[in-house]
Amino acid sequence: MSIGIILGIAAGALLVAVVLFRSMWRVAEPNEALIISGSKHRTEGLGEGMGFRIVTGRGTLVLPGVQAVRRLSLDLNETELSVECVTHQGIPLKVRGVVIFKVGDDYVSVANAARRFLDQQRLMAERVHNVFAGHLRSIVGGLTVEDMIRDRDKLTGQTRAACGTEMEKLGLIVDSLQIHEIEDPTGYIQNLAMPHAAAVQRDARIAQAEANRRATEAEQQAQARMAEATRDSEILQAGYKAERDRASAKTAQAGPLAEAAARQEVVVEETRVAELEAHRKEQQLQADVRKPADAAAYETRTLAEAERDARVSAAQAKAKETELASAADASATRVTGQADAAAAEARGLAAASAVRAKGLAEADAIKARSAALAENQEAVIAQQLAEKWPEIVRAGAGAFDSVDNMVVLNGADGMSDLLAKALTMGGTGLGLARQLMTTMNGTVNGDTDGTVNGRVDGAVSAQAPSGKERVPLDERDDVPREAEAN
Repeated sequence: MSIGIILGIAAGALLVAVVLFRSMWRVAEPNEALIISGSKHRTEGLGEGMGFRIVTGRGTLVLPGVQAVRRLSLDLNETELSVECVTHQGIPLKVRGVVIFKVGDDYVSVANAARRFLDQQRLMAERVHNVFAGHLRSIVGGLTVEDMIRDRDKLTGQTRAACGTEMEKLGLIVDSLQIHEIEDPTGYIQNLAMPHAAAVQRDARIAQAEANRRATEAEQQAQARMAEATRDSEILQAGYKAERDRASAKTAQAGPLAEAAARQEVVVEETRVAELEAHRKEQQLQADVRKPADAAAYETRTLAEAERDARVSAAQAKAKETELASAADASATRVTGQADAAAAEARGLAAASAVRAKGLAEADAIKARSAALAENQEAVIAQQLAEKWPEIVRAGAGAFDSVDNMVVLNGADGMSDLLAKALTMGGTGLGLARQLMTTMNGTVNGDTDGTVNGRVDGAVSAQAPSGKERVPLDERDDVPREAEAN
């Protein structure tokens, strides 16, 4: 029994000790500081006699009823700034911003903040706003609008520097100060920005126009490339379609082509067989016909050549004999010709002498007649006509030689008239001769050889054919046909 009691008492004492410990033990959170007051404590960095103890981030024992424990938040705090200010130029502005602050992490900052805000932590933002508003008005009063616009970091830096000492006394530190907006109720900033805005607008319009131009060029180039791509695509499609059409056509023609190819092979084989058959027949013809014919032709040709050679030999012998005989005959003919030529030459010389003598005699006779004609033309002409009258009458009657039948209408009188007309032609010719002689009398007297020009003289002669001598009419037995025609 005593052991159980002892164990129960021990357990109860342990439980009481645990409950007392839990009620006396306090733990500081990471974002808070425990301010313990009620006894004299020593704090690092603060010396003695501060009257409270600061605990951060750990636990500590607190004697209930003897010591008091309160918590100071170390969280971030934020306060918005909306301060109406006047610049160095006297232009009213309204500055809007935000301040982010907190209690410092060191013991001095916690102690300063605990002394000032431990029971008024909700008023901490208002106090900070008032501090920053006063310093911000002071700083803006020394700046121009242009300075504030161009260099906001300067405004922010000066504000933080001016508030730093006071914030340190309050145990606070500023994590961030941002000037969000500067309101201009008078429109100064807007007017100040108008030239720049116009320039910017101008530059913007120029840039926009340039961008539009480039965009248009790019669009045109893109459209050209699209058209080119479309053209290439259509060409390729047309090529593919043509290939498909050709493939379809080949497919459609595959059957006929195969049949034609098979037929072609058959024709080729048949042609080859026909060629072989023709070659066989040709060989057979060579053996049966051509070779015997060649042999017969060779025999005939050989015999003909032999006969030809024999005839040639005979002809050559005969030609030799004839040549020898011709040489002999030529020699004899040459001797005979030389003798005949000599005889002909002698005869020609004799004939020429005779002709010359005869011509001289005729020339003398003509000269005598010319002289007589010059003296008495009528007598000479009458004599000639008397001598030649029978021939003239015979020549006039010769006109009827070729007449087979003649019909005379007026009987014997008509015949007499016909003969009278024929004879009258002679008389007419006598008158013409007289006139001619009278006209050419001067010419007759002027001739040295006593001949009459045109061969009109007492001895009428006939012109012999070309190459023959003239023959006087009075020395010929018969009157030439030309004279009869005249």
